[in-house]
Amino acid sequence: MNIHEYQAKDILAGFGVRIQRGHVASTVEEAVEAAKKLHEETGTEWYVIKAQIHAGGRGKGGGVKLAKSLDEVPQVAGNILGMQLVTHQTGPEGKKVNKVLIAEDVYYPGASEPKEYYLSILLDRGRECNVIMASTEGGMDIETVAAETPEKIIKEWIDPRVGLQPFQARKVAFALGLRGEAFKEMVKFIFSLYKAYVATDSSLFEINPVLKTSDDKILAVDAKVNLDDNALFRHKDLQELRDLSEEDPLELEASEKGLNYVRLDGNVGCMVNGAGLAMATMDIIKLYGGEPANFLDVGGTANAETVEAGFRIILKEENVKAILINIFGGIVRCDRVAQGVVDAYKKVGDIDIPIIVRLQGTNAEEGARIIEESGLQVTSAISLREAAEKVQAAVA
Repeated sequence: MNIHEYQAKDILAGFGVRIQRGHVASTVEEAVEAAKKLHEETGTEWYVIKAQIHAGGRGKGGGVKLAKSLDEVPQVAGNILGMQLVTHQTGPEGKKVNKVLIAEDVYYPGASEPKEYYLSILLDRGRECNVIMASTEGGMDIETVAAETPEKIIKEWIDPRVGLQPFQARKVAFALGLRGEAFKEMVKFIFSLYKAYVATDSSLFEINPVLKTSDDKILAVDAKVNLDDNALFRHKDLQELRDLSEEDPLELEASEKGLNYVRLDGNVGCMVNGAGLAMATMDIIKLYGGEPANFLDVGGTANAETVEAGFRIILKEENVKAILINIFGGIVRCDRVAQGVVDAYKKVGDIDIPIIVRLQGTNAEEGARIIEESGLQVTSAISLREAAEKVQAAVA
């Protein structure tokens, strides 16, 4: 589950991570009051106004602006609030900005120049442990750094049996070129960040940039936190941070129906039971020249209701030119799924795109017979290759 920057910073601050302080606002009037409160707390005269959406690249899209006085806050905040912010992560449609964060200016003059770093913690599934990633190239997309200057990415893997060790935090700080007070501050920053990551059962902490201020403080200027959905039952307070307005409407509708759905950019709608089979189905669609329009796992107990819900969601995608239903009958019987397909087809009605159904497993022959005798524009397939060929012929 993704959360907003201001929510992520609140979590970090609770674990002793130094952050760029600020207050969230939903209106221009609230933004002005937030700026006044921030001035009283920090003495800042300049205010960084940040759009709060679930996407990166906000600054490049015009969603992060500087107000150099309290008088400038209403205009700057007003220009950002309500805008349709387009970034490389939102797609061309962008996302509407409903909230802004009024944050303190931390790039103040001092004994040395401020310096930006990149720092993240995530799960390395290949090594079955968490990994700290860091770079001196803060403020840049880490994908760009990895592609152009991979030698500037520092990685430190954490043995889950013993946790983060002091020498590892020092190793990262040394690799970033830090010395003196800034070095000590970074070591403390890393330890606090890792503690927050583990305690919240997160799958990603990304701080970009981490700032070394001109007086050698280390703080999080931005924060991207992804909470593990499978662990939210242990964190009722974190569940309340979910912002439904930021989520894809179709993905939200699917979750309410108990379906696992992810929207993609292709033209072949997929309805499959089991995540592994769904991935294999998308792979073979691409192998035969097609492009999957979605990932849709209806689960191991697919029935008429779930199939109907899947149909309705897929058909809301205007770019879908064909639907491939690929069901392996293990727990669920293929004849029941086939009858569910037929019933759902009749209930939904007005389906004018080809539907190819592949059923394998328990009662597969009976399921194929039900499809063939239904009289509907539904085609059955035996092998996955045959199904992919029929799909490609339908959309070609």
